Amino acid sequence: MKQFLSASEYIDFDHPAVRQKAQELAASADATNTHELTRHIFHFVRDQIKHSSDYKLNPVTCKASDVLLHGTGYCYAKSHLLAALLRANGIPTGLCYQRLSVTGDGAPYCLHGLNAVYLPEHGWYRIDARGNKPGVAAEFHPPQEALAFPVIAPHERDLPEVWSEPLPVIVTALSSYDTYDQVLANLPDVQLYA
Repeated sequence: MKQFLSASEYIDFDHPAVRQKAQELAASADATNTHELTRHIFHFVRDQIKHSSDYKLNPVTCKASDVLLHGTGYCYAKSHLLAALLRANGIPTGLCYQRLSVTGDGAPYCLHGLNAVYLPEHGWYRIDARGNKPGVAAEFHPPQEALAFPVIAPHERDLPEVWSEPLPVIVTALSSYDTYDQVLANLPDVQLYA
C-alpha cells in the first residue's frame, strides 16, 4: 500500500497548502472513522472544486496543489487533489479511469478520471469527485458505487487498474494546453485491445 500513501509530483500532499487543507478537513470530520473522513473529503473536492469545463475556468491544473490554489480542475486533476487529501490523512488512494464516448453514442472517446480508495471492510472502492450537475450524480455509498457516468456505448470501458500515479497521457493533456477549451478539444484517450 506504500505507493498509494505516498506524495509525488502530481499528488503533492507534501505541499504546505495541501497538507493544511487535509488537516482542516480532518479536524472538521470524525478523523477516527475512515468512512466519515473519506466522505467529508470526497464532498469537499466534488462540491467545492469546480470542474474546468462545466464552469469554463482557467488555468488548466494538474498538480493537486494547483487544483487547490485555483479551485478548479478537470476530472483528472480533481482526482489528483482527492488522492492527495486522502493520502495525507493516511487513507490509501489510487487513480482509476473510464473510457467514455464524448457524445454518448460512439466515437470519439476519451478518458474520465476518478479514484479508488481502500476501505478495510470493502477493499478498493471507486469514487468520482468530478462534480455533480443535471444528469450527473456521483455519491459516496459504500459498498455500492455511484459514479458520475455509466458505461453504456460500444467501446466504453471501466478500466480495471488502480494506479498510484496519473497515466502519462493525462499529464500530457493537462500540461500541453493553456486553456480549458483547448483541453476540451483534445481530451486524452487510450487504445483498447481485445
